[in-house]
Amino acid sequence: MNNTRTVTPAAKKMRGGDTMSAHKKMSVDELKLMATTIRRDIIDMVYEAQAGHPGGSLSATDIVTALYFRLMRIDPKNPHWPDRDRFILSKGHACPVWYAALAERGYYDKSHLMTLRKLDSILQGHADMLKTPGVDMTVGSLGQGLSVGLGMALSGKMRNKEYHVWVVIGDGESQEGSIWEAAMAGAKWKLDNLTAIVDNNGLQNDTFVDDVMPVDPLPDKWKAFGWNVIEIDGHDMEAVVDALERAKTIEGIPTVIIAKTVKGKGVSFMENVPKWHGSPPNDAQYEIAIAELTGVA
Repeated sequence: MNNTRTVTPAAKKMRGGDTMSAHKKMSVDELKLMATTIRRDIIDMVYEAQAGHPGGSLSATDIVTALYFRLMRIDPKNPHWPDRDRFILSKGHACPVWYAALAERGYYDKSHLMTLRKLDSILQGHADMLKTPGVDMTVGSLGQGLSVGLGMALSGKMRNKEYHVWVVIGDGESQEGSIWEAAMAGAKWKLDNLTAIVDNNGLQNDTFVDDVMPVDPLPDKWKAFGWNVIEIDGHDMEAVVDALERAKTIEGIPTVIIAKTVKGKGVSFMENVPKWHGSPPNDAQYEIAIAELTGVA
C-alpha cells in the first residue's frame, strides 16, 4: 500500500519546515547564472591546483546550486545552527563543486578556492568537517554518505526538528552495498525528511559505469526499496528546482531524485569523456574551458 501523502508548501511553512535564513531565494534564471559562475570556479580551482576532479563536479553543479541558493535552510554566518538543513556530498571526490558553492554562498572568502589541495588549506582533496566551514560530514569513502544522512534524518525525527537532509550520491557509488542498506532503513523509518539525489552521469573513475557494474534500472530498484522516485534532467534548472521542492512535500517515505547528467557538463571537450574524472586542464585547455563558460568561445 502506498503511504505517500503530499503536503502543500503552505502547510509545511505553518509547521516551520519552510523557514529560510535571511537570503533571497534565487529565480531559475539567477540559478542558471550562478551555476555558470560555480563551473568557472571549479575550472579555476582544479587548474590552479593541477589536481582534483572536474568531471563529476561539473555534472553535479546545477543540483548543488539549486540546493544552496534556493532550497536549503542555512545560515553561512552560523554554520552550526541546530535547525539548519544538512547537506552531504557522498561522492566526495567532487568536492570542488561543494567548495565553490560554499564560497559563493558566503561561508568563507573566495580567495580560499585557489588553495585547493595545498598544505594548510581549509579545502583538502576531500572535504573535512573539522577544516571547512559549512561541511557537515567528512567525505571520501564512497557509499557512506547516505547512511550518515539517514542518521541525521532519524535524529531530526526523534527530536522533532524540522530540518531536511540532502545527500548527493553517484551512480558508480550506487554499486556499494551500503547504499542499499541505507535505502532499506530509510523506508523502514519513514524518513520523509531525507532526500537522496543520484548524479547519474554514467561514468566512474576512468571508464563507464556499465563497463564496471551496471546499476540500472535505478528507478525500479529505488521503488522496490520503498522510496518515492522522481526522474529529471539534472541540467534543466527548472526541473531540478521543481523536483527538490516536490521532495519536501512528500510524507511517509523518503524521496530519491534520479538526475540524468553529463560528466564534465559545460566544457565541450570534457563532456562524457572518462579522462576528466580526475585530470586538471593544461594551459591551453584552461583557456578554452573558461572561454566557453564565459560565453566568448
